[in-house]
Amino acid sequence: MASATVRAPDATPREATHVDVLIVGAGISGIGSAYHLQQQCPDKSYAILEMKDTFGGTWETHKYPGVRSDSDLYTFGYRFKPWVGAPIASGQAILDYMGEVITENGIDRHIHYGHRIARCAWDSKTNLWTIDATRNSDGAAVSFTANFLWMCQGYYDHEKPFIPDWPGKDVYRGKLIHAQLWSPEIDYKGKRVLVIGSGATAATVIPEIAKEAAHVTMLQRSPTYFFCSENKNELADRLREVGIDEPTIHRVVRTQIMYDQDALTKRCIEEPDAVFEDLKALIRAFSGDENFQFEPHFTPRYRPWQQRLAFCPEGDIFRAAVAGKLTVVTDTIETFTEKGVRTTSGEEIEADIVVAATGFNLLMMGGIAFEVDGKPVDWHKTINYRGMMFTGVPNLVWVMGYFRASWTLRVDMLGDFVCKLLNHMDARGARRVEVALRDEDRDMPLEDWIEGENFNPGYLMRGLKFMPRRGDKPEWRHNQDYWAEKGEIPNIDLEGSEFIYDGVRASAAKVPAQLENA
Repeated sequence: MASATVRAPDATPREATHVDVLIVGAGISGIGSAYHLQQQCPDKSYAILEMKDTFGGTWETHKYPGVRSDSDLYTFGYRFKPWVGAPIASGQAILDYMGEVITENGIDRHIHYGHRIARCAWDSKTNLWTIDATRNSDGAAVSFTANFLWMCQGYYDHEKPFIPDWPGKDVYRGKLIHAQLWSPEIDYKGKRVLVIGSGATAATVIPEIAKEAAHVTMLQRSPTYFFCSENKNELADRLREVGIDEPTIHRVVRTQIMYDQDALTKRCIEEPDAVFEDLKALIRAFSGDENFQFEPHFTPRYRPWQQRLAFCPEGDIFRAAVAGKLTVVTDTIETFTEKGVRTTSGEEIEADIVVAATGFNLLMMGGIAFEVDGKPVDWHKTINYRGMMFTGVPNLVWVMGYFRASWTLRVDMLGDFVCKLLNHMDARGARRVEVALRDEDRDMPLEDWIEGENFNPGYLMRGLKFMPRRGDKPEWRHNQDYWAEKGEIPNIDLEGSEFIYDGVRASAAKVPAQLENA
């Protein structure tokens, strides 16, 4: 990478660095994408810009007690790096795993930590992205140029979580903190702790806090579905016992888990009531209470496919409830008081510490300002191509993972796609690629990014107005279905008429001569 000093329009000196591919974010998506780029496009120069001073993304952001995965690591881990620990892993174990990937593959020398991106601007005259950032260490303005932009920054605001505007919260005399902003210095031993929320974060933090707190109360507006299981994989353990090598174990166990997840997803849609009865049976078994009561606190209002199942290894949150360490209240907040919270029904919940496990603020493209040929990009006015590219935005792919399946499955899949696309552009001699509606798409109805009956967590419903639009055809939506996409995305025809290279629409019927034998 060659460096030089140039002057921006505001005459501020900036360090300019050019690469073939610029990856935004050194979290689980960015590190995986960098690996695939190195393996499949070894001649491409690249850099990773990371806002934080270290890698990890989500796993660096969250430091609340008990922070752990809510996906099994055999599918959340990369396909190229065998996972050898327990299926549900601590945040630190995941960071250690990512650190190994970075070190083993020399990715560290490509990462620019402490660079906060303010603006990405595309210029069709030069076919380049200009990425303007500020360096945290000294506040210097730094500029990069790149032929291709690979957005791996995640989907939520890492600095400003969602906290409802609760009445009276300013009068509360205890400590109120969102789980995303948790500091390890907080002492909850012997304290009364109120956790507001009932999703995966609450299911994680409550069992850990309950070990030392005087008592924990979970206040929820509505219940969540929970899946209880042992934190082990019998197939993996058996294969290790008979001496099978770890790469084979990883591949076989991933395949088995994905098969089981597909079957469960289909059952959730086709026979949701039967699935709920199965989930209840697991809760009773792991809690040790054959008469565990599910009304009203553990009977959700939504259907089991509409939100992610909250995984409970060993049924820990239910064991805390049966042991008397956890009380569940299903109600809404009327107001905070000096000592805690008063619910709409009039119940007073006193607490020394209140933990808001109330979710994220969705942040499209990390809140970075984007321009194409001097015009600001409004993502909500774009149409999303298979959940990764956007009409009117050239040379850019966005990594948005799965909600029902492991996020990283899509990181690997899109890693293959981007590298295939980059190599195809080289074979074509193309410098620019974008997607556009085909003739048959002109009258296609456009809707929000995802339908509420498909997937409807609060953070997503609140943020749909910032997300791109979808069509009613498979090419123009992110269907959140790994089991369909694993066959579709690898077989995308890069000469399909939805692709435009250097301003000229491709055609499956007119393959360029230089690609005939590619």
